[in-house]
Amino acid sequence: MMTKNVLLTGGTGFIGKHLTDLLLHNGFSVSVLSRSTHTSNSPIDYYKWDLKHNYIDEQAILNADYIVHLAGEGIVEKRWTKRRKNVIVESRVKPIEMIHAVLEKNQKSLNAFVSASGVGIYGAITNHKICNESTHPANDFLGKTCQKWEGAADRISALGIRTVKIRTGIVFGKDEGFLKKMAPSFKSGFGTILGTGRQYLPWIHIDDLCQIYLKAIVSDELAGPYNACVTDTTTNSRFAKTLASIYGYRIWLPKVPSFVLRIVLGEMSKAVLKGRRASSEKIQRTGFEFQFTDLERALVNCIK
Repeated sequence: MMTKNVLLTGGTGFIGKHLTDLLLHNGFSVSVLSRSTHTSNSPIDYYKWDLKHNYIDEQAILNADYIVHLAGEGIVEKRWTKRRKNVIVESRVKPIEMIHAVLEKNQKSLNAFVSASGVGIYGAITNHKICNESTHPANDFLGKTCQKWEGAADRISALGIRTVKIRTGIVFGKDEGFLKKMAPSFKSGFGTILGTGRQYLPWIHIDDLCQIYLKAIVSDELAGPYNACVTDTTTNSRFAKTLASIYGYRIWLPKVPSFVLRIVLGEMSKAVLKGRRASSEKIQRTGFEFQFTDLERALVNCIK
């Protein structure tokens, strides 16, 4: 049997690097669309693409059995100016449009197209409702961004290709992602609660997320959207207190007031001050089992 090839966009990022290791371990070959060249002794094939100049090496698409789309500018890296918002949306949507054009032009099929998405589709809102995949998308910036992201993926589905959309929560990983930003202040004893602390924080361990991607690749029955986060009641307050406890102290600093974060972050503060619960029931009904469902255990695994 020939080795199946998985092409990744965003393959050099936090999630992409972990997923690459898992795919190689499971007997897949991996190729990556990248803006830069890489050494020839790598087990990964790198192909050039340039979103700015609308260029993509078509051979990368033609050689792929599966494509996993992870590329996208960080949601909370910079203030949400009008230009930054356009960059956030375009960096998620344009790669899919370019891939779609190559697939359509060459009448190329895939075993599956798997795209990242976010639980942000349910909006920067805090309430007790548990959102599932049938929950109506929100009309704010995060909700609209995810709708456009998934709408682009639906164009791949319209070509007759099985398409899976992974609505991801906050991802915990060793020295990377969300914890890379949060852990230093807590480790030094200066961590605290943001805003009211009541905003929910839907989370997932990087190992579980990569296993969900693997399942989406190999399981023909998976199609459409799936929430990728633990169904629990973690709030920003619970997260902060748990992380401080792991480092051996109780939070002593006052909460960072919401109005301060609004002044510092602008509209982007909504991504920090608001958060909804999301259900993982749909992915679990496929037989998927989370390895990490306990917040403290997941955090300890990532920082110890």
